[in-house]
Amino acid sequence: QVQLMESGGGSVQAGASLRLSCAVTGRSISTYAAGWFRQAPGKERSFVAAINWGGVVTHYTDSVQGRFVISRDNAKNTVYLQMDKLSPEDTAVYYCAVDQDGTIGRHSTNTRSWDYFGQGTQVTVSS
Repeated sequence: QVQLMESGGGSVQAGASLRLSCAVTGRSISTYAAGWFRQAPGKERSFVAAINWGGVVTHYTDSVQGRFVISRDNAKNTVYLQMDKLSPEDTAVYYCAVDQDGTIGRHSTNTRSWDYFGQGTQVTVSS
């Protein structure tokens, strides 16, 4: 059973940084794609970032491009999301996800393309 556990969320002021971690157990994700999604109150879950199995190819939603960086450590079976210059619009529950298809592309923005999701971690940014 693959399980994903996010950590690193919290409450910060605008302009601050946070680093989210997603530890995966139950299976090696070295051949899996990994990604992050978020869901704000009253909104649908939306794509944030994705990284391919080798960590070479990444993709971001426009609103976080240049501020967020996704990375992974396959030896630790862990995925990260470095979030800088946070704004109140980034407030949401953040979920990590993995996909047995190790490649990423346009399909990665669809939640249905991902095989497993974590339970989420809350990020709150105040102005």
